[in-house]
Amino acid sequence: MNDLIVLKNLSKVYKMGDEKIHALNDINLKISKEEFVCLLGTSGSGKSTLLNMMAGLEKPTKGKIIIEKHHVEKMNEKQLAQFRQLNIGFVFQSYNLIPTLSALENVSLGLTFRGISRKVRDRMAKEMLEAVGLGTRLHHKPSEMSGGQQQRVSIARAFVGRPKIVFADEPTGNLDTKTTLEVMDLITNMAKENKQTLIIVTHDVEISPYGHRVIYLRDGSIEKIVENQIKGGAE
Repeated sequence: MNDLIVLKNLSKVYKMGDEKIHALNDINLKISKEEFVCLLGTSGSGKSTLLNMMAGLEKPTKGKIIIEKHHVEKMNEKQLAQFRQLNIGFVFQSYNLIPTLSALENVSLGLTFRGISRKVRDRMAKEMLEAVGLGTRLHHKPSEMSGGQQQRVSIARAFVGRPKIVFADEPTGNLDTKTTLEVMDLITNMAKENKQTLIIVTHDVEISPYGHRVIYLRDGSIEKIVENQIKGGAE
């Protein structure tokens, strides 16, 4: 009843010359509204491919990706772009900030595609940057901030539009242990407060306690699913 994302018989095969690489093998998975899920696995396990499928960044070879009755696998590029703008936020390992823009401009940029006025965009971005502890860094560019601060800008950008789903792809991969815990607490607490679904891709077992469920991936298949007493965010 509360399923937000439903994956049915999802497979992805890449062709490299005469060779076929099976990145995903017949994945069946349901993710609920407001659930936090960790996709855990080593490099090559298929976790990032699975995230890309759910976010509509790649097309499956076969199978279905259903988000709130929308068949993502059937959408064209224009439909996908609009769907992501309205429903999905991203946090990346490498931050993906625009170096020539300030923190405020980086966060407000995505709101321009929704037809929101500049005054409102800037107010929303300012409030979100204050929420992640960067109220004094509004006009700093990425090169003037630490890695942890840049990731906080990235988090503010992901959450500013109040998307239903936030995908975090190795969000702490470039951070030290202390900053990693701060960032994970921040992401999960914001997702809980906003009643959002959070999907985290990681190879770091120390991140896994932040998920309601941990989906272990190996060689493109779900190896096991473990339910947690969650560490951060929701109960």
